[in-house]
Amino acid sequence: MAALAICGLNYALPEHLTVGPGWLLAAVTVALLIPTTIFHRKGRTHLNELFAYASLTAITLGLISSLVLLVRRLPLHKDPPVELLLSASALWFSNILLFASWYWRLDGGGPNARDRKTAHVDGAFLFPQMVMDPKLKKQMGEENWSPGFVDYMFLAFNTSTAFSPTDVPVLTRWAKVLMMVQSMISLTTVALLAARAVNIL
Repeated sequence: MAALAICGLNYALPEHLTVGPGWLLAAVTVALLIPTTIFHRKGRTHLNELFAYASLTAITLGLISSLVLLVRRLPLHKDPPVELLLSASALWFSNILLFASWYWRLDGGGPNARDRKTAHVDGAFLFPQMVMDPKLKKQMGEENWSPGFVDYMFLAFNTSTAFSPTDVPVLTRWAKVLMMVQSMISLTTVALLAARAVNIL
């Protein structure tokens, strides 16, 4: 659902901000998501993860390409302020959904590996539930807690707004690198593009 939402936001961008026609990214993503879903239902986790990584990579390239095209057009003063704001907003929300998907896909070996465990006790991110007292976790009914997509979306939202993980410390190097990339994209979108549009208004 997150991948399709990103494709919808990409389709809403003006054509001069996308590589190829607006529907191209959606077509590529759907073509990769179909085998991803099929292999997941058949229990072939290796192929499921392979196609999932391919779809996320395609979406990532699409997002970065659109951001580069938008930044390159700024000095030309060709885009009206409202269009700049809408494009920046679409890229900002896409950034959150995209990196939430990456975190969800990579943390703790991915969703397939997390589903095989009774509880989430080790990963790239230290969620508050992971350090709670066992007795308290049992009282709260959280003894078998495992992060879901919303947990990673909350993390990605905080990274895009506060440029930090807030209540979820980052433990591994790959996660730190991804969060730096996400913060850079968010900073470029908010500080450069949105501020430019507001100044024009």
